[in-house]
Amino acid sequence: MYERILVATDGSELSDLAVNSAIDLALLTQAELIAVKVVHHYPASYFEGSIMLSQSEVSHLREQADSEAQRVVDAVKDKAEGRGVKSARAIVMQAELISEAIIEAARVHHCDLIVMASHGRRGIKRLLMGSETLHVLTHSHTPVLVLR
Repeated sequence: MYERILVATDGSELSDLAVNSAIDLALLTQAELIAVKVVHHYPASYFEGSIMLSQSEVSHLREQADSEAQRVVDAVKDKAEGRGVKSARAIVMQAELISEAIIEAARVHHCDLIVMASHGRRGIKRLLMGSETLHVLTHSHTPVLVLR
């Protein structure tokens, strides 16, 4: 049914639900699993509280974020392989729009399914914070399985 499943993770407990479900699906369908974490890019310099950060400090923060993201997707890959998934990959992407990066990763890697969690925000919280999951659902040409 599926040849390649993309699971989007942010390393949270809620996204672990999506990871576990994606691993189960990959095992069931003998599909390849692609774990992706998107690191949000900030401007070249920005305020941290009330202190302007230098370019070197911003670069250091980006390196830390990239390193942590790689750790998260590597853990998903190791977990999938440990449970018997035939092929698993770990991908970190940098982007300003997380949902667009997830959609692009699914397209580039020819995924048959995107698995992701929803934080279940409603009302004013969703309006103010937006919903990456909703954006993926409404803009992706790849089917999306949302878990809460």
